[in-house]
Formats: sequence, C-alpha cells, structure tokens
Amino acid sequence: MDSIFHEKQEGSLCAQHCLNNLLQGEYFTPVDLSTIAHQLDEEERMRMAEGGMASEEYRTFLQQPSGNMDDSGFFSIQVISNALRVWGLELILFNSREYQSLMINPINEKAFICNYKEHWFTIRKLGQQWFNLNSLLTGPELISDTYLALFLAQLQQEGYSIFVIRGNLPECEAEQILGIMRVQQQQRPRLIGEDEAQTSAGMSAALSQTEMVFGVEDEVVDEDEELKKALAISRQDIDVEDEEADLRRAIQLSMQGSSNKLSRIYLTQTQSHQTAQDQ
Repeated sequence: MDSIFHEKQEGSLCAQHCLNNLLQGEYFTPVDLSTIAHQLDEEERMRMAEGGMASEEYRTFLQQPSGNMDDSGFFSIQVISNALRVWGLELILFNSREYQSLMINPINEKAFICNYKEHWFTIRKLGQQWFNLNSLLTGPELISDTYLALFLAQLQQEGYSIFVIRGNLPECEAEQILGIMRVQQQQRPRLIGEDEAQTSAGMSAALSQTEMVFGVEDEVVDEDEELKKALAISRQDIDVEDEEADLRRAIQLSMQGSSNKLSRIYLTQTQSHQTAQDQ
C-alpha cells in the first residue's frame, strides 16, 4: 500500500488531487490547471465575440466569473478533460445510455473519475485490485471486485457523475508492485475530518481525565489540611483541659493541705486547753 501515490485534500484542490491520484504522481499543480482554465475562458470569449463585441450577450459574458475555475481552487470537467488529453486519455460518461448499452463489466475498466457538486475523486485499478483514491480519505481504500459495481451504483444514487477513463495510463511503481502481488487491508481508512475529530476527542478525554486526577489530588490536599487543623485544635483543647485539670488538682491539694494544717492547730489548741484545766 505504501507504493500507492495518494494526495490528501488541501483546500478545494480536489481536481488536482483527483488527476494526480489517477496518474499516480505529481503531474499537475494549481498553476497548470489555472493555465488550462484561462485558455478555455479565452476560447469561450473569442466564440462569444464572433456574435459581435457590442452585443448584450458578449457584455454579459465578460461580467460573469469564469465557469472553469474559481478562487477556492475548483476546476470544471472541461479543465480536467483537457488536462487528461495531454496524456492521451479520454473521459466517457459512465451514466450515459451509450456506455450502459455496451454492458461492460466495471472490473474490466482501468479507472473512474467521480464528481458530485465541487468534489472530484478517482477510483483506479492497480495490478489486479481496485482502490478508492478519494483525497478526503486518510489513505487508499481497497475495493473488492464484487463491491466495485455496488459502489458505483451507490454513487450514482447519491447524485455523482461518473466518467470512465480510456487510454493508456502512465507507468507507475504501484502498478508494477501490485501486478505481482496482492495486498490486504486490515483497517479501512477514515475520512480526514473523522480522524482529526477522533484525535481531538481523544485529547479532550485525556485532558479531562488529567483534570479529574488533579481535582482529586487537590481535594486530598484540602482534606489533609483540614485534618491537620482539626488535630491542632484538638491538641489545643486537650492542653487546655490538662491545664484546667492540673489547676483543679493543685487547688484540691492546697485545700487539703490547709485543712490538715488547721486540724493540727485546732488539735494542739484543744490539748493545751485541757492541760490548763487539769492544773
């Protein structure tokens, strides 16, 4: 699979990606396709001028934007057709009655170009296997022979215009390698947006998990601080209670000492008084 050339989507340059994925190399640039588009615009202008440069139709034509390209990077089927003509390749409408009447099995073709609105992509046979080389995918997608016809029918139902490529495609490394060996695909490629979204979701989940861990740690720290404060207050209470208990014992001992002293004084006085009476 590494030998297959696959340009991924950049901006709205799907026509360029479609052509390069078809030809299996960097054959066309935006500048090349823009040059072809300008040539087509000039040819159309000259045809319109034949009806009179002062005509309303001609003035209206000049005021309209190009129908072959726009600022986003979109190129028309005419641009793609002219670009392929440089390599001796021809486009035939797959959906046409003329082609359908030929009853050709799709697996016997070499490649297809598919278009829906402003998106173009290539389906090509390399070796003996078919691949979806859509630039919106993260990589080439292997298509079985039995699924190819179903895939093309599905695209038709979704409104795609499909073109068959006729002519000899340029030689490429993937054709040589896959001509002597078949490949298997364990996991189908995702759409580029889905892949980025999953990566972003994974990063968000990891970040959330990290925040949860830090949150738990903060709670543990807070609980530890509260416990320390409670223990400190408890110790202070115990110290106060101990001081109060010591004070009470000191008073009791003092009172006991005073009481014993008074008792001894009273006993001495009583004994002295009795001795005096006896005399």
